[in-house]
Amino acid sequence: MRGHDDTAEVRIDPTDAHAVVRRPVIEVEDVWKTYRTGAFEVDALRGVSCTIDAGEYVAIMGPSGSGKSTLMHILGCLDVPTSGTYRLAGDDVGSMAEEELAHIRNRRIGFVFQQFNLLASLDALRNVELPLLYAGVARPERRRRALEALERVGLIDRVDHRPGELSGGQQQRVAVARALVTDPDLILADEPTGNLDSVSARDVMALLDELHRSGRTIVLITHDADVAEASGRALRILDGQFGDAVTAGSR
Repeated sequence: MRGHDDTAEVRIDPTDAHAVVRRPVIEVEDVWKTYRTGAFEVDALRGVSCTIDAGEYVAIMGPSGSGKSTLMHILGCLDVPTSGTYRLAGDDVGSMAEEELAHIRNRRIGFVFQQFNLLASLDALRNVELPLLYAGVARPERRRRALEALERVGLIDRVDHRPGELSGGQQQRVAVARALVTDPDLILADEPTGNLDSVSARDVMALLDELHRSGRTIVLITHDADVAEASGRALRILDGQFGDAVTAGSR
């Protein structure tokens, strides 16, 4: 299991012994994404560039059709740019083969989706174990790490419950535990409160805030300004381009 110290702190400015330069987890440079249908072309992303450092909590916000979902798919290695460069923790993923992208999705990115994406036939423990199963981790180690992740999100007493036996907020916490279990470089949360009531939404946002404070790098995709406010920095996207970045919270 990789730690986080090797990505969080890489060099010290010789002119300032106390200054730490953080290695970027995300580097996006002039990324375009063009969809083609017959003779028609649509540019979903138009020259997007951004850098997100280790330990940051960044919201990418915009209305429906703004390009945020397309960007999320690229950041999550679910799609590749038409042109431009995307580096994850220093590795250029834009030209990788599908097998390499699958490896990155499984081991280096933790996903939290609006729809939870839990398997209804499996209990919470086995849902959290899945990424480790795909990675070939032995069963005792899978169980240990999954139990540790479920305890982290406050669900150690629900390990044998299936999704249908859990509330929406509990299901989302299982999804967060699954995202944590591989110790990823990045947690990518796509509208994580979209299907939750207000109380459950606050609980999930508090959990993401706790993870950020522990040093995790979090990118939150949302259309909700109130949700984006929980982050340390918000990037606004519209018509496939970033507007001015704004300071969101006080982190």
